[in-house]
Amino acid sequence: MAQKLPYTVDPDDPRSPSREQWDLMTPEQRRQVIDSLPADVPIDLFMPEGDKHRKAKSGALSALDGFFRRIGRRVYLSSELGVYYPGERRFAPDVLAVADVEPTERDKWVVLDEGKGLDLVLEIHVSGSFVKDYEGNRRRYARLGIPEYFLFDRTRGRLHGWRLQSPDARIYEPIVPQAGLYSSSVLGLELGLEGDRLRFYYGMAPLPEAEDLISQLDQIVSGFVLRAEHAEQEREHAEQERERAEQERERAEQRVKELEAELARLRGDKT
Repeated sequence: MAQKLPYTVDPDDPRSPSREQWDLMTPEQRRQVIDSLPADVPIDLFMPEGDKHRKAKSGALSALDGFFRRIGRRVYLSSELGVYYPGERRFAPDVLAVADVEPTERDKWVVLDEGKGLDLVLEIHVSGSFVKDYEGNRRRYARLGIPEYFLFDRTRGRLHGWRLQSPDARIYEPIVPQAGLYSSSVLGLELGLEGDRLRFYYGMAPLPEAEDLISQLDQIVSGFVLRAEHAEQEREHAEQERERAEQERERAEQRVKELEAELARLRGDKT
């Protein structure tokens, strides 16, 4: 007879068990509960907001993922991933980061199973309720103990950042920008705006996004193509010159033969 789980996931309001309920479970029971938490994110947790939202989100992910892979730092990054804090309603941030964990693929983030919560959340506002992102999420993420929260308001062209001043704090303090850049202690980077784009900076250098790298590769490939075309033109020119030299040689040889024949004829006439 199957043992009854100390906790059952409600399909209409799926939540992670509380810490107390988790502690009562065996490893096998915990795995069954984790597997029963849905990985798919319903549309009411995030509203599709078009290309402006998608590009800002994908640009941030590509810049951060490329940077941390290059320097060999373990930072897990994801987008619109279902996140389960103990006993809390699930949510799905636009961009999330967790430092010092393996960046393996996941279909959800369950804090009790992972052993830690999120370190940073970035939300991108394009349409809908600004109050939800600015007020609601700010209070919620602070209450959950997420160390840093950034909000990119693309509609107004503004960036906001908040940080918990200590691990026990549950109220965010605003991050004061320096020279227009907001520092992230979690990422070890700065965030700023470049026109209508959100950019991440290491020192004063912006991190390249996938779009930037593609443009750079296009330029490199174009350079190779131009050099190859120039080399081909040079080869064709050299081939034409060789053919002209060969024709000149043949004409010179023919002329020599004609002169020799004329000379022989003249000598014959004298005899």
